[in-house]
This record gives sequence, structure tokens and C-alpha cells, in this order.
Amino acid sequence: MIQDDRTCLSALFDAAIAAAKPEYVLAAHLPERPRGRTVVIGAGKGAAHMAAAFEALWDGPLEGVVVTRYGDTCPTRSIRVMEAAHPVPDAAGMAASQALFDAVKDLGPEDLVVALVCGGGSSLLPCPAGDLTLQDEIALNQVLLASGAPISVMNTLRKQVSGIKGGRLAQAAWPARVVTLVVSDVPGDDPAQVASGPTVPDCSGRADARNLARTWKIELPPKIQAWLESDKEEAPLATNPVFSRNTVRIVASAHAALEAAAQLARQKGLTPFILSDAMEGEAREVAKVHAALLREVILRNRPFQRPCVILSGGETTVTLKGKGRGGRNTEFLLALAIAAEGLPFTALAADTDGIDGSENNAGAFADGNTAARLRKDGYLPASLLVENDAYTAFNALGDMYITGPTGTNINDFRAMIVR
Repeated sequence: MIQDDRTCLSALFDAAIAAAKPEYVLAAHLPERPRGRTVVIGAGKGAAHMAAAFEALWDGPLEGVVVTRYGDTCPTRSIRVMEAAHPVPDAAGMAASQALFDAVKDLGPEDLVVALVCGGGSSLLPCPAGDLTLQDEIALNQVLLASGAPISVMNTLRKQVSGIKGGRLAQAAWPARVVTLVVSDVPGDDPAQVASGPTVPDCSGRADARNLARTWKIELPPKIQAWLESDKEEAPLATNPVFSRNTVRIVASAHAALEAAAQLARQKGLTPFILSDAMEGEAREVAKVHAALLREVILRNRPFQRPCVILSGGETTVTLKGKGRGGRNTEFLLALAIAAEGLPFTALAADTDGIDGSENNAGAFADGNTAARLRKDGYLPASLLVENDAYTAFNALGDMYITGPTGTNINDFRAMIVR
């Protein structure tokens, strides 16, 4: 039964991904053709696939450039695809940022800029402001990734040290019309947070960034802290007239993906229950909540009746304290396997872009026997969790879930089957 349930969970994941594929979601959101040029720009883990889909749908000439993560490219005709590093920025990302600025310079009011934006763009577009350097941005990114802070906090800080995020790329395209098409990977689907909003401004400023760093006890590198204490080159606010001709559209999100998975579950005889598409918090703490819910369903058949599948999305975080390997989805599963040991369930947690953290797996499978199997193989589940070493755990069991790059990114996907 466990193997059958794993097959079912894989199918639900595939259904969620299909609901967010650019070739399916972009058609309903195409802008009106301009009298002038059409310039396509973009950034994110699925940007190349978005560009290819847009080319296939667009009836007219176009040009442009997008940047994606190494290995996530695909063939395009007119749009140049550049690759850069994720999650830690590199020099190729710096070159890509400059290429995006070059693409939108010298445009007029009859020209159209289409921005294809999805998750991952924050790391792919390093562009240090003022006298900051690429090494400063890398240092900031490393601190943020280890902090356990939610993505909204990370992106507020990133925007304030960048020359391209926080609407600055759209500002550079003025007076052209800018239409931003967003595949959302952030809880709440705030487009200003996806890829730190290169074409979408928000209302946060330096003071907000400083306060958030203090609140989350993030020890910022000295040069970053000094920059945040200054008033140099602040991000433009949403009230700036350069954004008066801008349009932003969410074309895909975790909500629609989970609904697609739920629809398939019904066809397979499982009653689906969607907890939320915007769950945040430490992966191991979110796992404890899921484990408590599993226990209630299994022992008392409430609040959901069996057989069922419990679905959730959003983006958990991991505060790095150990020196192990793994991403937030495998950490969630290891904590779940410990907290729900012995219970009859099967779970899949995976990142919808196909890469959990910086490893080669999208996520993994877990069930009520996972912890016992680890101990049988000579591992202590709790010790692995303390060391943030969930990759070692699931790799040892052969329970990794490997999909390769999916071409989209709508954040985490979690599903638990209870018979």
C-alpha cells in the first residue's frame, strides 16, 4: 500500500506542476500588442520556460533577455537566455542584471516591456548598489539563507542593497508600458515579493529593513549594515509616476496548483483537504503541527474523515545550526517522521521547481516507518535533525524524490495520505 500511495502522491505533484506550466497559464494574460517594440525581460528558476511559452503564444515580433538558474534553460527563438547561480549569486548574475538594463534602455511610450518573473530571481539578479560589491551581496545572501527568516523579510533586506530590485528595472524602462506576468512562489502572492520585485515596487524602506533585521536577530555584514543606515539610492516607492503605466498579473500560484491536486485526489477516491497555500515557519515546527493533525485523523477520524489526503503549500524555513545537507522539504519530512512514528500515513514534500535547497532532489517520501528504518540502518533520526542532515537520512533509505527542473516554481508542495 505504501508504494501505491507513493505513486498516487507523485501523480498529485505532477497535477500541481501542470497547473502552473507557462504554456498553460500565460495565454489568458497576454497584453495588447504595442505600436512600437516588444521587449521581453525576466528572471527566475522558470524564466526560460516562460520565455519559450511566451514566444509560442505571441503574435508579432519581439526581442529580449531572461536569466535562469544553471541547468534550467530551454530553447528559445528570439529571447536570449542567460544562466546564473542560485541560491548564492555569482558574476554571471551580475552580467545578466546588466543585460536586462541594456534591454530596456532608450524605450519610448509606444514600446512594451513584458517582464516574466518567478521565484529565484532574487539570487539570480545580483546588482550591488552604490559602493557595495558582489561579495557584499553574497555575504548578505548567505546570512539570510541561514537566518530562518521568512522570504518576505529576506526580500525586504535584499531590495535595499540592490540596484535592480524593488521596481528599479521598471523605473529604467520608463516611459515604456510595463506588463509583469508573475508565477508566484511566495505566501500570500504579493508580486512585490516574487524575485524581490525587479519591476514591482512596494512601500518598504530602509527603516523597515533595519527593524526587520533587529527583530529576526540577523547579524548583517558591516558594509551592509552601514549601507542600511544611510539614505543613499533608496528604492522608488509605488507612488512614483514612473510606475503609472505598469500592470501586474499573477498568472500561476500555489492556490491553483493545490486545487488541481485536490481534483485528481477525488478521482482517485481520496477526499482532499487543503490546509493552506501560504504556510510559513520553521520546517520542523510546521512538521509537528502536521503530525498532530495526522494523529487526530488516525485515532479519532477528525477533523477529517479517512481515506483522505491532506495538502498544504507555502514556504517553510530552516535556521541552520548543524553542518548537514538538505533542504526545507526534507527537513520537514524528517521531523514529521519522528513526530508521527508508527502512524499509518505516507507523505511527500517537494519543492515545485524540482530542487530542494541546493541538492539534486525535489524532496522525499516519508511514512510511519521512516524513523525505525533509519535506526535499523544505524542512524539516529533526532541527531540527523539536529545537524540539519535530512538529505543523508532520505538518501540512505532510497526515498529521495527526484524530478529534475520542472520549468515552474510555486513553492513547496506537501501531501499526506491517510487510509
